[in-house]
Amino acid sequence: MLDYKTLADILNNNNNFVITTHVNPDADAIGSEMAVYQILKELGKTIHVVNYSATPYNLTFLDKDKVIKKYNPDIHDSFFDEADVLIALDFNSPKRIVKMEPVFTKSKALKVCIDHHQHPADFVDHAFIDVSYAATAHILFEFIIETNIVELFKEIAVPLYAAIMTDTGSFRFDRTTAEIHRIAAELLEAGVEPSEIYDCIYDQSKIGKLKLLGECLSNISLTPDGQIAYITITQDALIKSGAEESEVDGFVNYCLSIQGVKIGLLFFELKDGLKISLRSKGTIPVNMLAEELGGGGHTNAAGTRVFNQQLNGYIDMVLEKAGKYLNIFEQ
Repeated sequence: MLDYKTLADILNNNNNFVITTHVNPDADAIGSEMAVYQILKELGKTIHVVNYSATPYNLTFLDKDKVIKKYNPDIHDSFFDEADVLIALDFNSPKRIVKMEPVFTKSKALKVCIDHHQHPADFVDHAFIDVSYAATAHILFEFIIETNIVELFKEIAVPLYAAIMTDTGSFRFDRTTAEIHRIAAELLEAGVEPSEIYDCIYDQSKIGKLKLLGECLSNISLTPDGQIAYITITQDALIKSGAEESEVDGFVNYCLSIQGVKIGLLFFELKDGLKISLRSKGTIPVNMLAEELGGGGHTNAAGTRVFNQQLNGYIDMVLEKAGKYLNIFEQ
């Protein structure tokens, strides 16, 4: 078990906190932030939540107090300089906070990381990291239960449930254990309404997202052996549809819904490079492929960003590398 007593002592014995998470945050990132925010609020602390990226519109319901701020160095650097504690949630490398990295790493504040991803960097004073957990929010739930630092009330239960639900693929991924279902039950008992959370996250899409998804599905590609499917999204397609960058991440999962496909890839053209999302079935470790490309993640879900690269040529290179992983680790 993680050293929850030390974490509780840090939260109880300090007063000024800054909470942050990774670029392009997902529900585990935002949900974990809001859970920690609610804990600190109950403890009467001073709290700032500052993220490099804006909160995706389908996750804004988690920020009921409207406390999350999009990073502006002129306004927010002083928060990092004056904080007693910086809390990094759902990421384990300072590169994941992009242009916030210098102000985070140079701060004299005590630095804490709570995360469940592999291969953590050495950038904090206290790391509460365990890759066996289904989500960062899973760790936070256990922390609350084990320490009784606060009661498990609805304002904490909702973001925790949203985080765990999404990071387990709506309770269908391999890490969906009996324990996870018991946790979900406790969160429901604390006031969570599952249908409301699912509706907010998945059933309130803007029309631009659906138009872009339709184009992606109509142009999905397969390698000759039919075991790798991939989607390509250009800036032109993004602009034409009116969709937002944060809306495309889940598109890669459609690749794995094709019969016989074992690896799914999404190539997203950025203004200054490419973003690649990787998914797989079984024991095929797409996180290792992502690491080759400068990224990381979990065995079956990973990603990376590369700069000064174009779609042409790079796709072929990644497909060739993916094919090698398929051959080595094929079920």
